[in-house]
Amino acid sequence: MKSATFLVLLPTFLSASLVFGAKFPLSDVKRVTNLPIVQNQFIIEVDDLSNIPTKRSFVRSLDAVYASLQERAVRFDVNKEFDASGLFVGASLTINNSQDVAAIASTPGVKAIRPVVRIAGPKPVFSHVVTGLTDPLVPPDSESTHILTGVDKLHAQGITGTGIKIGIIDTGIDYTHPFLGGGIGPGHKVIGGFDFVGDAYDGTNTPMPDNDPLDQCNGHGTHVGGIIGANPGNPFNISGVAFGASITSYRVFGCAGSVTDDILVEALLRGVSEGQDILTMSLGGADGWTESTSSVVSSRISANGKIVTIAAGNDGSSGSWYTSSPGNAINAISVASLDNTVIPLQNATVGGVQHDPITYFATFPLAIDGALPIFATSTDTTIVDDACNPLPDTTPDLSKFLVVVRRGTCTFVQKLTNIAAKGGVNTFIYDNGNGFAGISVGNFTAVLIQAADGEFLVQQFAAKAPVTISFPQVGGSFNFPDPNGGLISSFTSYGPSNDFFFKPAVAAPGGNILSTFPVPLGSFAVLSGTSMATPFVAASSALLLSVKGKSQAVTSSARTLFETTAKAVASSKTDGDPLQTLTQQGAGLINVFDAIHAETIVSPGELILNDTAHFKPVQTFTVKNVGKTPQTFKLQHVPAGTALTVQAGTIFPADGPVPLSSTAASVTLVPSSFTVRPGQTQTVVAVFKAPTSLDPTTFPVFSGFIQLVGPTVSQSFHVSYLGLAGNLKDKQVIDDTDEFFGVPLPTALDSTGNVQDGPTNYTFVNGDGPTLLFRLTFGTPALRIDLVNSDINFKPTIQSRALGGLPFFSFPHPHSGGTFAQVKIVGSLAELDFITRNNDDPTDNGSNSLFLDTPTFANGTVIPNGQYRGLVRALKVTGNPAVEADYESWLSPIIGIQAPPS
Repeated sequence: MKSATFLVLLPTFLSASLVFGAKFPLSDVKRVTNLPIVQNQFIIEVDDLSNIPTKRSFVRSLDAVYASLQERAVRFDVNKEFDASGLFVGASLTINNSQDVAAIASTPGVKAIRPVVRIAGPKPVFSHVVTGLTDPLVPPDSESTHILTGVDKLHAQGITGTGIKIGIIDTGIDYTHPFLGGGIGPGHKVIGGFDFVGDAYDGTNTPMPDNDPLDQCNGHGTHVGGIIGANPGNPFNISGVAFGASITSYRVFGCAGSVTDDILVEALLRGVSEGQDILTMSLGGADGWTESTSSVVSSRISANGKIVTIAAGNDGSSGSWYTSSPGNAINAISVASLDNTVIPLQNATVGGVQHDPITYFATFPLAIDGALPIFATSTDTTIVDDACNPLPDTTPDLSKFLVVVRRGTCTFVQKLTNIAAKGGVNTFIYDNGNGFAGISVGNFTAVLIQAADGEFLVQQFAAKAPVTISFPQVGGSFNFPDPNGGLISSFTSYGPSNDFFFKPAVAAPGGNILSTFPVPLGSFAVLSGTSMATPFVAASSALLLSVKGKSQAVTSSARTLFETTAKAVASSKTDGDPLQTLTQQGAGLINVFDAIHAETIVSPGELILNDTAHFKPVQTFTVKNVGKTPQTFKLQHVPAGTALTVQAGTIFPADGPVPLSSTAASVTLVPSSFTVRPGQTQTVVAVFKAPTSLDPTTFPVFSGFIQLVGPTVSQSFHVSYLGLAGNLKDKQVIDDTDEFFGVPLPTALDSTGNVQDGPTNYTFVNGDGPTLLFRLTFGTPALRIDLVNSDINFKPTIQSRALGGLPFFSFPHPHSGGTFAQVKIVGSLAELDFITRNNDDPTDNGSNSLFLDTPTFANGTVIPNGQYRGLVRALKVTGNPAVEADYESWLSPIIGIQAPPS
């Protein structure tokens, strides 16, 4: 079956912008493309030559497809070819005529056509270049991550990954670093590599490849390389998890910017061809589905004898159902992050009254000179909606103050927007009990402080005390004890994928990690992100292969072995709170020592129960004794917190940290205890009953573990499970509220950016064209935007404005279109497959707009002058793409095409 992910054809443009939670002016909607899609470029996958009817005498299936396209007068340029039989055979093409895209999709031998996708460069959540041994941001125990995961005990046994080859697909590496071997080539730690892009590449210009993967301008890949392979004996007493392994560096990012996924595919396939045992990618972007080209290729590599580890993503604040690709690759290991024990933060100085310095959650000091007096937006420290509404007219000019506001109810950006309306520039937001952590504030200057400090400042303000706050530019940093140390990092993206795969798979240390950095940039740095956890798992895999061997039996079972020997992670350090949802921790924190020394093999490691409409209550797994003595286990059910993934009473996702309920599934286990003798296997049947007392409109994802309790902790195992107490098909996809822009969505905007309330003509001269504006509150496997006749007899699921009344046009042109999902259409404007939901981050994916800048359909043909409506349809998850009832739909007001003759 052909697929056409993001099949956006040339005449239409899509953009994403803005932030949920406030009323933003429609004038902010830009008529440019923001989606990470490279215009005019597509990746095709072709079938085996034996399956192509036009194969004739061709040796390659690609040549047969090219010939077929040329015979049909399809014009294209070949950018890259991929010829890895059994994994991926295809090409990256530039297509100059949008009509040709449809022709390619229907060409015999073309299995799939997907757009080339742009993936942003890795951005650590936290980054600090170390100034020396006395730098207060250096973690006090540089080997703490190894102790947490049993790596220290493996190193003590001499297990360091010797003989294993790891390919790092990243920003390159500074192999001149003395603790990364000081060179490149045979006999060095970094045995080779390739630069696919060059320093100047930013994702939009032409790559300049060469044979040297040296990076001394970015640093991300060097930090990743150190987590894998830093030699011990350095001044900071750190060591790579697998410092005996060999590293090959595949550089896919320049000094800054993004990369296109055809380059990722090229790097992945080169890594396979050059014999890498493990490939690791600390990169990706929110996607929600398992269908991107880089995800598909990664999954196939993982299923064919290699281990692939990929970052789960750093979008935890965006809530559930926001997984990252290529980390969504079905067979790869998607990696979550666990926090280290301390956080390097900043202190502000309190003047005018006696008080200790106030810690604020920022890596670097706020660039504020002098001491600022404070102004509290409310003197009530229990207020729940502080500054969620416009501040009163009596509010003074806040530009000279440090504003103090309480967290709660509305988004940070909404509070800061109201403060800015009164001139406020700098803000302390004090916590309300949700946790002291990094927050997303857009382009505002604002940081979070702890509740007690905020309450003190408000009380002093109410008492008219002369309080001032200053921000030391040096000497203000210190190691703040991380209350979340040993917990899953709040920034880790939540799963599951929209197609209900278990993502992430496992967690590893990724918060506040000290590692190598390019020599010209400081040699060592502390970074945080799932980017740091991912190479930890790659290197852990190297330790495993160095002991167990590199057979496909070992590589294909590595993820399951890490999952079943992992350690469950709590959601907090408060007694009685549930375990963290498996949608964020995966199967838990890896314990590499236990995985390698396990004498019991439990399989599978994941039990996917699915949603209520597709519920699979009866599950089985096996327990095999590969040791030399009998093993006895007692089985017990250990539930994790149930993630309430959608805000109650709304259609919007619950932002992270996602609220958890202790209401859990129940499980019957047969047998409940057993002894398995050496060489024998025991089958266990688990019968699940989903929790019934939860609100299904919050789409609760329940999860937990079936624990196999052995005589010791290291001889105990678990199987992870995941299910949904709701029906995915019931989840509303299209936002039909006015929460975002203050007007009901979707909507049509005229050429001035105002809402189109009635029928309107467009000439397409000097930018005179309509814009369709919409948001998605959940992912969709298929998004269609079509033109239909203005008098269509069609009832959309979302009631639209300005649908009544007779058309005021009278163009005689007949329209011949077709049907899609049983609805008669005039022509398609855009087809997009496997789309993620929108975000509420002001810098990322806030809304979508389709601007019709020329009167042309997606296939390049001209739209005849006439009267039409835009029809937006989003397929509900698990819906049938051929059934109209399975789509949510919206009809625009009448759009008149009145283009002058060309």
